[in-house]
Amino acid sequence: MKPVTTALALIFSTGALFQAHAQTDDTKLNKLQVIGSHNSYKIGIEPALYKVLAAKDSASMSGLQYDHISITDQLNMGLRNLEIDIYADSKGGKYAHPKGLDLAKPDKAYDADGVMNKPGFKVFHVTDIDFRSWAPTFEGCLQQLRAWSDANPGHVPVFITLEPKDGKANHFGTTPEAFTTQLFDEADAVIRKNLGEDKLITPDMVKGNYKTLEEAVLAGNWPTLKNAKGKFFFLLDNSDKKMELYMQGHPSLKGRVAFVNAKPGTPEAAAMFRNNSEDASIPDLVKKGYIIRTRADSDTKEARANDYSHFTAAKNSGAQIITTDYYKPSQLFKSTYSIKFDDGKYVRLNPVNGTVTRK
Repeated sequence: MKPVTTALALIFSTGALFQAHAQTDDTKLNKLQVIGSHNSYKIGIEPALYKVLAAKDSASMSGLQYDHISITDQLNMGLRNLEIDIYADSKGGKYAHPKGLDLAKPDKAYDADGVMNKPGFKVFHVTDIDFRSWAPTFEGCLQQLRAWSDANPGHVPVFITLEPKDGKANHFGTTPEAFTTQLFDEADAVIRKNLGEDKLITPDMVKGNYKTLEEAVLAGNWPTLKNAKGKFFFLLDNSDKKMELYMQGHPSLKGRVAFVNAKPGTPEAAAMFRNNSEDASIPDLVKKGYIIRTRADSDTKEARANDYSHFTAAKNSGAQIITTDYYKPSQLFKSTYSIKFDDGKYVRLNPVNGTVTRK
């Protein structure tokens, strides 16, 4: 009977060990690790236009040679991070006729419903050349997220990196509208209206009664999964003037929807970008309580070389958010490269701060 007893003990011990390392309702938000997509809305550049552009600059264009399935399909696969780029378009029509349409005959009509002519934030990658999107308007994108979330109550929280884009004119002559504090107020309002306050994890929720947001983060005041399920976490992807504009008048991001890429040691520091997954500072930042976003690949380089080294580094670093262009292998060039955790899923307990030591 001793071998049987020993075997049963081993089974029960293994089960207990698994439970100690599994996600529970008491797991804090910062103790997850998720995989998601980069430029999640992006539909690939049509072949005829890509050929024309690549003839002018093949090196730059090779970095744009990727695409995605629909945002809803990505979420249904289990991805729990999305990246959304937004362009301001206060008057409407600024991006309604990309110049690339004049360079090569498109495969299909662009903006057949005329939504690009209406005022409001638009969602696409690069003006004039990389403009196809599963969600051309920010309002429509948020409505897609709301509909999916309502159809999947209790889902693991979804991290969304939000990149407001402006800057100088490209060589086609299109100058994006510059972001202002007022436009950021409008962006927050659009999120609240179309996604819903009940769907948000905000800086105010994390700060609670602490003096600053960072103080709350360092004290581990992130919500548990019990309180975070079914919600979305926005992180502004900027560290320049736009970030300062977003923070202006909002100490510790009071009243704001999104977290920002603030430096450690500042009142707004809570979540930040470390795009180089081999950055040695990431594990320490994770252990302190910050949420970190990093990348498994970029500009198609890793996919073309079937190189998983950056993904391995990302997993081991403990960065909570890992982005990729390849949760599925590329259909645009020969490669078997695709990113997922060892169990084939896209969410797991964080290997750096999420494990429980059994006594």
